[in-house]
This record gives sequence, C-alpha cells and structure tokens, in this order.
Amino acid sequence: MAFYPWTFIRTVTFIGAAAIVLGTQAPLAQDLSTPSQWPDTPTSRVQALAVLQTLNAQLLSNASATLTLDSWCALHKLAPGGSKIVAHRVRGQDKPADALIRELLAVGPDEPVSYRRVHLACGNRILSEADNWYVPARLTADMNNALNTTDISFGRAVQSLKFTRTNLSAELLWSPLPKGWEMGAELPASAMAPLAVPPFLLEHHAVLKLRDGTPFSALIESYTSSVLDFPAPHVRRR
Repeated sequence: MAFYPWTFIRTVTFIGAAAIVLGTQAPLAQDLSTPSQWPDTPTSRVQALAVLQTLNAQLLSNASATLTLDSWCALHKLAPGGSKIVAHRVRGQDKPADALIRELLAVGPDEPVSYRRVHLACGNRILSEADNWYVPARLTADMNNALNTTDISFGRAVQSLKFTRTNLSAELLWSPLPKGWEMGAELPASAMAPLAVPPFLLEHHAVLKLRDGTPFSALIESYTSSVLDFPAPHVRRR
C-alpha cells in the first residue's frame, strides 16, 4: 500500500492517553462469517452509511484511535460494561520499511526503522488491524523497551511525546448505497437475508510527528465490520 503525503487531510494534536493502532487487510483472527445484525432494507442501508461516516469523522478528528474506539465500544455495547480497547501484537509478519515509508519518516536507507502489527479489540471483537513503522532513535529507551517486550499499544507507549497526527488519506472501503443514490439512483430492494457487510470498511493512512514536526511513525489503520456489530437503529416515529 502506498502513502501519499500530498493527500494531507488534517493535523490533530495528541493531548491524552491514547493508543494509535495500525491496520492492513490481512485475515482476521475472529470469525467474520457471523451474519450482520442489520436487515437488508433501504432504510438500514442509509442508516449504515450514516453510522459509518459518523465513525469516520470521529476518527479523523481525534489523534487517538483507541480513545475513539473506547467510546464507540461503550456507546454501542460491543463488550461488557467497563471494557476498554486492548491491543494484541501480531508477530512473525514483519514488513521492512520501503523507500516511501523512509521518505515519510525522513530517514536514510541505513537508519533503523522498527515495525509493529496489532489488532485492536473490544472484548472479543477486533475493531481495527494496523501496521506501524517507527524510528526507535526518536523515542526514549523506556518507550522502545515497552514496545519491544510488551503488547502495549503504540500511542499509549509514546503518549508523553504529545505528538501530532497528520492524516494522509481516509478511504471508505464499502458503501451500502449505490453510486448516485443521493441524486435518485434506485436503491437495492429489501432482501430476506441480513445486510452483507465486507470484512473491512475504512482505511486511514497517517504520520505521527514530534512537537517540532519531526516524523517518527507511519501507520495504516483498517477498520473492520465489527464496528457495526450491533442492532440497526430503531427509527422512532411520533
């Protein structure tokens, strides 16, 4: 996957305990064959798109994906009350930094760049998969030790840096509505089966920077269908 620095969206400042997580479209550890809780109707398709865009906006306006997903998990009751997002390390899938990643990180071809892959889980639901390339020389020894020896999320490990996040791109990987629906294109007819939702719904690319603007982390986050793993909203009528 390529990063495109010129597709800058916005920069937000990291201001609290956070866990920025990483993602790519690799097989999920959880079973995504479970039918969705959303009926396949025109109304639920509109609702699904609205909910997905709401999550997208929240993620883009907050430097911490973990804090955003903490709130999302609690609000939509995706896990028992009081549950927090947990990062699970994925080992044995190292991806060396290529020339483009090194350009984003402003490092030469010989400077060490470390790599981490995690799944961000809410209870037994994986909400995000992520990849992160980072420059260990720009972190403290304690941060590097925590990242090398524990499953701590990256953002939580480096939170004291008070870094900024530059979002490079945000892609909607699936839309429940056809192109041109807002101009009157015909919506799919209701079906007896649940709404078919693909494994991945959103993908964000970003770079994290120190307060002086020095980049130290390049990441990809892919958000899974489990972010919609709750009953479709009930339309209240007066």
